[in-house]
Amino acid sequence: MNSQTPEYVAPQLNGTVTVTGDLANGNIMEDLSWAWSSSIACFPKTQVKKFTGNHVLFTTDLPRYSEMEVTVIPDDPQADFSLYAYEIGNSQFDAIVPNLTRCVRCEADHKWDRNHVGKTQDHTRKVSHLVAIRNPYQVVIGVVGANGLTEGGFTLQIDLVSRE
Repeated sequence: MNSQTPEYVAPQLNGTVTVTGDLANGNIMEDLSWAWSSSIACFPKTQVKKFTGNHVLFTTDLPRYSEMEVTVIPDDPQADFSLYAYEIGNSQFDAIVPNLTRCVRCEADHKWDRNHVGKTQDHTRKVSHLVAIRNPYQVVIGVVGANGLTEGGFTLQIDLVSRE
């Protein structure tokens, strides 16, 4: 897959924005080696199967002195989705996966291989710790089908809190 043009989602400062989508509108990403590159470190190669379905990309802005949390909610609670989001500089217009060579931060969430003590997981996936202090950033979000999943509707929720 070549880079796709992400859909832009305007953020709402101190609020929540939701958009709907479908994996059927995305593409398989043949080369996922960017994800375990030491300059990105989004998810380890051992978890690659959880990112082998269609990728649907979105982008949004992360203003300075703010924090973002991104959640994907599959329409079908039995569907296995994964999620990643990474921060890049506002002038890195060509830094879209799989052509990403470095980023400020990358976070990912996927179905766990085993239970975690004191925690439960449902069908939603969430990434947080997307933070901007003095400089604003652009955030690219990837909603992905796990284990080759190529279709399925979802709601993407972006929560943005200003710390200014």
